[in-house]
Amino acid sequence: MQKKITVLLVDDHNIVRQGLRMLLVSEGDVEIVGEAETGRQAVLMTKKLLPEVVVMDIAMPLMNGLEATRQIMRQVPATKVLILSTYSDDEYVEQLIAAGAAGYLVKQTAAKDLLKAIREAHKGKAFLSPLIAKRVSDREREAFANGQSAKPQMEVLTPRQAEVLQLVAEGQANKQIAGELGISIKTVEKHRQQVMDRLNIHDVAGLTRYALTRGVIEGNPETDPRQNLQGPSHPPLSKPETI
Repeated sequence: MQKKITVLLVDDHNIVRQGLRMLLVSEGDVEIVGEAETGRQAVLMTKKLLPEVVVMDIAMPLMNGLEATRQIMRQVPATKVLILSTYSDDEYVEQLIAAGAAGYLVKQTAAKDLLKAIREAHKGKAFLSPLIAKRVSDREREAFANGQSAKPQMEVLTPRQAEVLQLVAEGQANKQIAGELGISIKTVEKHRQQVMDRLNIHDVAGLTRYALTRGVIEGNPETDPRQNLQGPSHPPLSKPETI
């Protein structure tokens, strides 16, 4: 009997996970071993279940798919991560590939490409949606012709700092972040200050805009109301630490 490819589904929308499950369970060589709705859940469940393939969304609360992919690649490198997202911007694609993703698909073509992508990833091969593959190839050729590197810039934040950035951008205060991450408020303040220093951004609005433009959180960087959060429950990030 053929061994099935074990798959973990990760998306914060239950209806999307249900649709993916229905698409995959009808295949004789795929087994869904679990579902997660945040990046943090995805990392924990991958460490516990050791799926061969993780199908990962990008825009999720608490921890996005990019950071979850980075952490899975560090902690469970044998697992292959396939990105399945509505986002297809070149920067998203490049960041996820640099993070170690085995493939990148757009949800609009999931029904046609997902099964093939899972099987290819399981074999250790990369898979990109045809439109994305063409854009990546074109960019690499153009960069080569111009004597430039096609690789994205290295990330400047540590995994913990990236988590703190996302939670700050989602509007959580220090106490909430401390509870979510299981660390002290003072440690949260330290990480927030380090994020500001590394990005050279010194207020909540600026960090939120940065998070929006980099796909850390979902929304429009020009109109998202979170960029204006300056109320009493969101103290300035530059507040000095107490010793």
